[in-house]
Amino acid sequence: MRQRIRQIWLSITLKQKFGLYTVMVLLIMAVSAMFNIRLSDFSLSSFNGILEENSQCYAFQEAMDQEVSAFGAYIRERTDELKEEFVLACVRTERCLRSLPFDYEMIGEERYARTWNIQNSYEYYRQYRDRLAEEGSNSRVGFISELYQVYDMQEYLQGYARNLVQVTLTAGNETYQEQVPLFQRLPSLIVLVSIVLMGAAIWLTRVLSSSVIAPVVRLAHSARKIAQNDFTEEDISIPNRDEIGELVTSYNKMKHATEGYINTLKKNHEMSELLHKEELERIEMEKRLDSAQLELLKSQINPHFLFNTLNMIGCMAKLEDAETTERMITSLSNLFRYNLKTSEQFVLLEQELKVVHDYVYIQQMRFGDRIRYDSDIQVDPHKVIIPAFTLQPVVENGILHGLSRKEQGGRLHLRIWQEGRKVIISVADTGVGMDEQQRAVLVEGLTERQNKKVGIGLGNIFKRIHILYEGGDMQVYSRAGCGTAVQMTIPQEEADHE
Repeated sequence: MRQRIRQIWLSITLKQKFGLYTVMVLLIMAVSAMFNIRLSDFSLSSFNGILEENSQCYAFQEAMDQEVSAFGAYIRERTDELKEEFVLACVRTERCLRSLPFDYEMIGEERYARTWNIQNSYEYYRQYRDRLAEEGSNSRVGFISELYQVYDMQEYLQGYARNLVQVTLTAGNETYQEQVPLFQRLPSLIVLVSIVLMGAAIWLTRVLSSSVIAPVVRLAHSARKIAQNDFTEEDISIPNRDEIGELVTSYNKMKHATEGYINTLKKNHEMSELLHKEELERIEMEKRLDSAQLELLKSQINPHFLFNTLNMIGCMAKLEDAETTERMITSLSNLFRYNLKTSEQFVLLEQELKVVHDYVYIQQMRFGDRIRYDSDIQVDPHKVIIPAFTLQPVVENGILHGLSRKEQGGRLHLRIWQEGRKVIISVADTGVGMDEQQRAVLVEGLTERQNKKVGIGLGNIFKRIHILYEGGDMQVYSRAGCGTAVQMTIPQEEADHE
């Protein structure tokens, strides 16, 4: 249905569009006016109902008072004029009595009961009143007694009338208080409806603008580009089937003659730019490879001689029963063996943990009780695969830059857990930490790969994680005086694939 309406709108002429838009705007204004009138009627009818009920009760009370006054005057002096006033007062009282609300569902239990008492009492009182009023003399025996009885009935009826007025006022006040929240919300409702209607008007304006004004603006923009000998602008495409659509179609045909040539030139230029970019990337990659090979040569100056010498010293320490010296040399030899013999890009987590333990042992021998180390491994080290040389440089960074600079030392905590297919590695220390500015400089150096700011080890790990893993990440958290935590995220699917 919506698509059908859209098609009809796009196919009608501009004159019909503007006529329909005018009708819709007038309709919105009419709806707004009708809504405000209905709200006014609702508010006035609520107040009028309360005021009318109060007025009816007051009218009955006033009519009863006038009837009592007229009855007393007529009893005291029986003249035709006073009799006429008395009769009119009685007629008014009965008319006011009949006009009192007597609907149980509308007025409630208490008002219904009081109105019923008034009606029954008045009927009984009227018989006594009329009988005394018709008698020509007040000298018969028992007349005075009956007169005072009528006076008592009148007092009762006046009291009932006052009570009814009081109950009606109370009920009206309660009704008003119940409707006060609604009256208080009326301004918000008016504002809300106004906003909705304004939104409808704005929507209609946007529809008209999108189908009439926007194509003309696009046409003018494209025409300015052609005036500047720029034919790279794509053909203007609009769904209109009116005069605007015909104009745009003709415009596209006029410029289509030269479009093919311009597109061909543009593609040739883009291809040359792409080839040039690939050539620059290849040259940059060759420079990085040469630099890496140079660093590798520097780090491999006689490593086997040093490794064999350490093994010999370890054997001598074992022969001399120097267990601590033997373990230190063995741990150092293990580190060299791992560096020399590990050529794979990915290794099991178990191998990295062994290297970390050996390195931490050597540092504990160096710093003594100042270095406290513990780990929480929540994964199977025999199944998890991570990039080689990942843990030890981070641990070394925490000890050298965090714990060793703190006089009382601190604690190094290694925690590894798994979330779905991702392994999370956290290396945290309680060292000197960094303030926010220092941490920002470190993070900037990692993201921009500036080894001077972060060091080769940490920067190399950051770069490898982001290159090897699509979802890999490394975050650094730190606070001055509290410590530093490095958290690495290593997906396992990609590692297995590699």
